[in-house]
Amino acid sequence: MRVRNIAIWAVVTAIIVGICVALIVKARHASLTLTGVVLRQDPDPRKQLPIPNVNITATDGGPSVTGESDASGLFRLQLPNSGWRESRATVTFRHTSYEPFDLQTRLDGEIYIVHLRPIAPTGTGAAAAPEMPVKDVRVRYSERTTTRVDVGSAAKTFTVANTGGVPCENKPPCSPDGKWKASLSGITMDAGEGQQFENARVSCIAGPCPFTKIESGPIVRPGRTITVSILDWSDTATFLVEAEVTRSTPSDAVRQAYPAIYGRAMSFTLPATAEGPSVEADIGGAEIVFPLGPALLLSWADCNLEMGADQTKLYRCELKPGYEFR
Repeated sequence: MRVRNIAIWAVVTAIIVGICVALIVKARHASLTLTGVVLRQDPDPRKQLPIPNVNITATDGGPSVTGESDASGLFRLQLPNSGWRESRATVTFRHTSYEPFDLQTRLDGEIYIVHLRPIAPTGTGAAAAPEMPVKDVRVRYSERTTTRVDVGSAAKTFTVANTGGVPCENKPPCSPDGKWKASLSGITMDAGEGQQFENARVSCIAGPCPFTKIESGPIVRPGRTITVSILDWSDTATFLVEAEVTRSTPSDAVRQAYPAIYGRAMSFTLPATAEGPSVEADIGGAEIVFPLGPALLLSWADCNLEMGADQTKLYRCELKPGYEFR
């Protein structure tokens, strides 16, 4: 019996060891994603702007993997599943406007925050020309909206005919307690094409109102039609339906926003419904309007666009050499 138990435990131990070895091998060969963000180096956190289009290369001495940062500075490099976890890797970051940066590290799934130093403009020895002032920056855009116009009101009466005091005898419709014979009646009103009712209300104005019930419930949402259903288990009652009638008219509303400016960079957001954005600014004393088309071309700044999950548009712009915010 003892020999048999020893044999069983030996088999169980072998299985456990095999599973552990398999898990270790799988972990060593599992794919690895190099994830991080590239930011502009600056002691002021508000000026640490994301840097898009940074060329990123990772190598461990063998084949290399390359990628680019997106508009938010985010990068994700899918690394091959062999050797990367055991050896130190070299990750290089290259951008024409920033000093090169090399990162040597053992890749273990961290999130890497990389700061790049801007390349200082080279001087020619002559006195630098004064920078063109950029002032009073505004962003204008339009939104397609609808305006509700009050075009009148509607009022209509209707009666619910019934004879009170008649036993129901299980022949619906009946009173709520099932005792008396009732009538179920109502009315439907139509506001007309392109119009809708608002603030609709229903009232009993004559007859044995305490012995009636609005079966359709309160009218809480605007709509083109109103349907009212009344249960009456006494004599005939009269009801009044009233509502305002409105019409929705499409229109373009012009909006204005002001960017947040820190150092040589400005940022602003526009809603998903924004159309035709343009930047207005005082450039060297002249008020100029710059349409911000799909290419995001400004003569005095380099811009990039980041789309949010809700389609909100985030614009980041950095001044070109020769300009300064004032």
